[in-house]
Amino acid sequence: MSSRSRSRSLRLGLAAVAVAGLLAGCAATPSTASTIERGTDTVVIDVRTASEYASGHLEGAVNIDFQSPEFASRISDLDEELDYIVYCQSGNRSAQAVAEMTDEGLSVRDAGGVDQAAQATDLEIVR
Repeated sequence: MSSRSRSRSLRLGLAAVAVAGLLAGCAATPSTASTIERGTDTVVIDVRTASEYASGHLEGAVNIDFQSPEFASRISDLDEELDYIVYCQSGNRSAQAVAEMTDEGLSVRDAGGVDQAAQATDLEIVR
């Protein structure tokens, strides 16, 4: 193998290691790292659609559909004195909802997808 080929192989190998490290970091959601504590002033919010919510949601969760045109007005009406835990189906919408809620000055934690949220909060999925 020529020195040029070895150099190219080394660069490709280092790039692959860097990409793998980045992807591994993206795969973890906040809820997989630890348990999310809930207090008496904590509200759990499911940001999925009404039909997704009806198919199974965390016990006691409130449904505020992130994709609804009313999402922004619904979160602006939330009490800033309370703490919020947000989840969705896979963690994508919950991350977006958390960003918007944080911008509104709310104390909010992202629990990721519904299964991860159930595990992290120790709440049952009810239908």
